[in-house]
Amino acid sequence: MSAMPVDIDIAKVAHLARIDLSAEELAQYGAQLSVILEYAERVSSLPTEGVEPTSHPLPATNAFRPDVVTPSLTNEEALAMAPEAEDGYFRVPRILGEP
Repeated sequence: MSAMPVDIDIAKVAHLARIDLSAEELAQYGAQLSVILEYAERVSSLPTEGVEPTSHPLPATNAFRPDVVTPSLTNEEALAMAPEAEDGYFRVPRILGEP
């Protein structure tokens, strides 16, 4: 199966996704994307007239259950087990440089 040319700028997509890729990776992913798009084109060309659209191959339904309030820890009990607490809240390490 030959790979079809792709008009997608892999480097631009990687930049927008904040992913640093080497030139080798850009070439590799470009080739892989070509193969994926070729498969998508083949699927699109299949005769699907009369075929019902589905989102899942098996019939799936949500298993709803009623919300039931059950006894749980009080704030004080939960905070008593925390490594650090401050003003009635869990204190956790700062992430991503947030103030």
